[in-house]
Amino acid sequence: MTDDREAIFSRVRGALAPLRDRAPLPSYDADIAVMQKLLAGRDRAELFAERIKGVGGLAFTDPAALVAHLRAGGWVRGYCDPVLWPALAPHFGAGFTVETEFDRTRVDDYAFGITRAAAAIAESGTIVLNDATTSRRLAALAPWVHIAVVERAGIFSDLTEAVASLGTDRNVIWCTGPSKTADVEGILIEGVHGPGAQFALIV
Repeated sequence: MTDDREAIFSRVRGALAPLRDRAPLPSYDADIAVMQKLLAGRDRAELFAERIKGVGGLAFTDPAALVAHLRAGGWVRGYCDPVLWPALAPHFGAGFTVETEFDRTRVDDYAFGITRAAAAIAESGTIVLNDATTSRRLAALAPWVHIAVVERAGIFSDLTEAVASLGTDRNVIWCTGPSKTADVEGILIEGVHGPGAQFALIV
């Protein structure tokens, strides 16, 4: 009995132990990446804006248009990454309250959060977040509206290109449109595990 018990626990401990080496990326035939052909002659930012709209998000290139959209939605209180705020502040007028320190004790006070994106993927309209560039992860996940500031140079054509360029950050979040789940009776509900509205500001 004791030997069986030890054998079981030994296997459990072995399964829970961290891997010594990361698994290598699989090899693939570059010709399979059909998206590269589809992207020929297309502006990545333009394609990204088209694809994010297809998954329920929105992309803006004009900060003033983004602010007008927030005002129209009644989202007038939020958080902004302090690195981004000096450039965005002139576009926010009266009626907005924007903080550059995210207070975890008042998480429900923030209607929107503005953070930096690590990258974006044109093929799927995906926003990529990581710990290195996200000032406050909770600010990107808890408010109903998340605005990711995406640099044009950080818009990759497809998933393969993005993964190859992201480095070794182990905490990476892939956001394709608003948070969604259909776990309960197959009914699609948005905003359960994260933002109910996902926007990108391309700079």
